[in-house]
Amino acid sequence: MTADLQLRIYCTGVGGQGTLLATRLLGEAAMAAGYPVQVAETHGMAQRGGVVESTVVLGSLASPIISLGEADILLGFEILETFRSLNRCHAGALVVTNTGVNVPYTVATGQTTYPPVERMLALLKAHTGRLIALDGNALAQQAGSALAVNMVLLGALISSGRVPFTVATFEQIIATRTPKAHLETNLKAFQLGHEAAAALP
Repeated sequence: MTADLQLRIYCTGVGGQGTLLATRLLGEAAMAAGYPVQVAETHGMAQRGGVVESTVVLGSLASPIISLGEADILLGFEILETFRSLNRCHAGALVVTNTGVNVPYTVATGQTTYPPVERMLALLKAHTGRLIALDGNALAQQAGSALAVNMVLLGALISSGRVPFTVATFEQIIATRTPKAHLETNLKAFQLGHEAAAALP
């Protein structure tokens, strides 16, 4: 990565998954690595289960807004929300997504049906440059907490080589922003996400 790096990261998930914390950690990692960075919540629902979208923009870009077709990286914490944000990506974008499902209210009440996960993954792969898809929900549980999905996804993103952060630097950022009671779990989730993504083709 060079000093004139310009990188647009679009994050999406649902309330309770730690999307905004992950966004802040990415911003702090960028600052620690010496890159100009802008972080913004472009749309959010405070209640658990509502859609949350945020952005991290590195480099000399003038605005944290990521328009349609501009995202270099799409970080998706819930597969349907990842799929809904596909139009933010350009053809060469990297998509890092949780394949785990958080059933929306409209599906739970029978008003609509949830799209097949494999179909969504196929379309994501067909229309972007690279897809890293892993069951973040299961890996978070393995680490010790269902709430650690965000750490799993961050580990997967760092493993891609598309962001200018080392594993050691990011683990230090996690350590400074995690309560001691959750630190071991968060670091384990980060490690599991990193290893799972690195093992993918």
